[in-house]
Amino acid sequence: MKNNDVLRSVRYAFDLSDSAMIALCSTADHQVTRGQVSDWLKKEDDPAFQNCSDRQLAIFLNGLIDQRRGKQEGRQLEPEQRLTNNIILKKLKIALDLKSEDILEIMALAQFSISQHEISALFRKPDNKHYRLCKDQILRNFLKGVQRKYRPNNPVAET
Repeated sequence: MKNNDVLRSVRYAFDLSDSAMIALCSTADHQVTRGQVSDWLKKEDDPAFQNCSDRQLAIFLNGLIDQRRGKQEGRQLEPEQRLTNNIILKKLKIALDLKSEDILEIMALAQFSISQHEISALFRKPDNKHYRLCKDQILRNFLKGVQRKYRPNNPVAET
């Protein structure tokens, strides 16, 4: 999935304002401007559209983790230079304090069937023989389920 789509989905699911998104990035000890956030959220055909880099999305997700779970004492998490769908899913799992059963429930809200074993494989290290790549369809349905769980009275925004 494209980083900008993930950013838009998370913003919608938690009804985050531009100010809240800026605050999440500052929680992760990085500064972004309202203009940057606004440009990341625009559709690709808009001339002001800017790609959200892997590092910028990692900063935002680290800020979401800090805001929802509390900032850890000591050294701040260093944002990844390269994100995969597996890492994005893992960061959202941590931020929302989800267990495997919670992820199954969220996927069911999106009417997407996945087994406990498949979920476990998504969070393994890439060199593990049971590791499974998180495809766009899985991440997209997870985000759709998150929107249905955290904004149940609003229709799911299509990204």
